[in-house]
Amino acid sequence: MTAALEIRDVHASYGRHSVLRGVTLYIEAGEWFCLLGPNGAGKSTLLHCISTQVEPTSGDVVIAGMSVKSDPEIAKRALGFAAKPEALPALLTGRECLQIYAYAKGLSCIDAQVLELSERFVFDKFIDRCVDTYSLGTRQKLCVLLALIGEPQLIVLDEAFNGLDPASSLVLKRHLRERIERDRCSVLLATHSIDIVEHYADRAALLIDGVIAKTWSRPELNALRALGGNALEESISA
Repeated sequence: MTAALEIRDVHASYGRHSVLRGVTLYIEAGEWFCLLGPNGAGKSTLLHCISTQVEPTSGDVVIAGMSVKSDPEIAKRALGFAAKPEALPALLTGRECLQIYAYAKGLSCIDAQVLELSERFVFDKFIDRCVDTYSLGTRQKLCVLLALIGEPQLIVLDEAFNGLDPASSLVLKRHLRERIERDRCSVLLATHSIDIVEHYADRAALLIDGVIAKTWSRPELNALRALGGNALEESISA
């Protein structure tokens, strides 16, 4: 089966400042992968390389078998990327944003799965209001809904649980796990949350100073879970 994502020796810089220094990752179809790392480690830059918002200085990103360098439009059809809440268009309503994304994905209407999640999020009462009236949590919900349009093979989320209330956070976790198991899609989540890694991740990696410093396989994560306590947190800080 084609990998959901291959990151091949990616380097990225802002001017003379090197941010990513030879990042290589492989994410399988049907896998929840968590990317950990301190602030400034390069997590968001790596996600922006995947979404083509940042062009790597060298290396390549391959989504569902398609290179974002040589086949960017085809590669992005398989991608669902959650923008930052502050990047949403302030004067559009939530419904208008969803419809625009649906049309951009070649759909005639918003996915039924997305509308169902909107109801579970209790987002419906805000859907016809302008984005500039939304709280951070409501904007975050819209960002996630937009990323899920078109049944993407790879869902990329950057701290997507920030601002969500506990009930909505649980709804999203369960929804993502259901999608992974049903559709064999994959999730790449950049997060600071050890709890999500402990309870939902299939594999994880730690990014520090633009380099993958450590990775955890499924068996390794399962072993740390079996130990309980602060085993995973201690493994990260080791």
